[in-house]
Amino acid sequence: MPLICQFLRRAWLLRGSTTSYSALREISLFSGTMTAPHWNKVISDAEKVVGYPTSFMSLRCLLRDELNNIAIQVRKLVGTKHPLLNTARTFVNDSLKNQMQMRGLVVLLISKAAGLSKSADHTFQHDLVSGICARQRTLAEITELIHTAFLVHRSIVNINELKACDGPIKDMQYGNKMAILSGDFLFANVFAGLAGLQNPKVLEIISGTIGDMAKGIYYENSYMPENTYTDVNGISNWMKNIFLSHGSLLAMSCQSAMLLAHHDSEIQSRAFQYGKHMSISYKLSSDLQPFINGKYSDSSFCLNSAPVILHQEFIGREAWMQQIKEAQLKDNLIDRAKLQKAIKAGKGVTSAIDLCCYHGDKALEALQCFPDSEARSALENIIYGVTRFS
Repeated sequence: MPLICQFLRRAWLLRGSTTSYSALREISLFSGTMTAPHWNKVISDAEKVVGYPTSFMSLRCLLRDELNNIAIQVRKLVGTKHPLLNTARTFVNDSLKNQMQMRGLVVLLISKAAGLSKSADHTFQHDLVSGICARQRTLAEITELIHTAFLVHRSIVNINELKACDGPIKDMQYGNKMAILSGDFLFANVFAGLAGLQNPKVLEIISGTIGDMAKGIYYENSYMPENTYTDVNGISNWMKNIFLSHGSLLAMSCQSAMLLAHHDSEIQSRAFQYGKHMSISYKLSSDLQPFINGKYSDSSFCLNSAPVILHQEFIGREAWMQQIKEAQLKDNLIDRAKLQKAIKAGKGVTSAIDLCCYHGDKALEALQCFPDSEARSALENIIYGVTRFS
């Protein structure tokens, strides 16, 4: 455990192209993108199926007595500009909006959709609540805790790149200490929970996804848009990085849920595929939102998002460089609203929509091995919600 936390801290504090904390950060894959009434209904109906409120799943750990002292210390950051406060605020707000607990909900749904295997011990039958065994519920909470721990660690700022407008260095240093301590505490609970599952294979799988996320986030920050908007970062590289930083956790958690219910490798593989393609489809949908809502903004989209990368591939590097030049402002800044219009006029947006629907279809295909049920329908409705653009 200490080695993993040490690696995570180094990945964030020593990466070569770190940005200031004031730069645009993506808080969560499932944060602040799907806010339409139909999406909220999809999530609400899904929670009814599992009989388990997931909106504050990882808050149960955050509100334990052990964190009281940390919370008291974090209050000292009020009035500063350290991003840990924004992370906490976003976490609570998005929990209320059904945005950030999607991973745990999907794990519970796919657990119920698959049920128990025929080879499962009969004692498992007495352990079921709403068709889901206790270990699978624990796994769902562990999945959310891992995600939350990464969010907290991502609040760490690079002291060497702070500006005068960022506030006193001592405030940033103190906030970093709190982010490290809080994130490490959550990871400690993750591994305590994994040990309680008493399944070495699941421990191996989930430990692997933590490594994937650390690598994915590291690579993600090696292509920060402020410094690399003229670099070539193809869609294939984008897909690999997104799987590591976003898709691996859900995919491997779904696989592990099947393993805990003693399902064979085929069912485990199908669950993995659903988690993988659902995550990628959701990320694509998230990237598309600034281009399909009819509004233009100077900060609403990332220059390393899928529609932008696809746009670059379609028009070629020379044409892309010309568009960058035309949108160039003083001090090497970019008129994002102007660039956004140019991207929207190209083929990148429609191609990203097609790619989103493709991965949505692959996720639906993975569900075909599960019997018809409310849980399977809820998983399908999540995909329909993700790939709905009207």
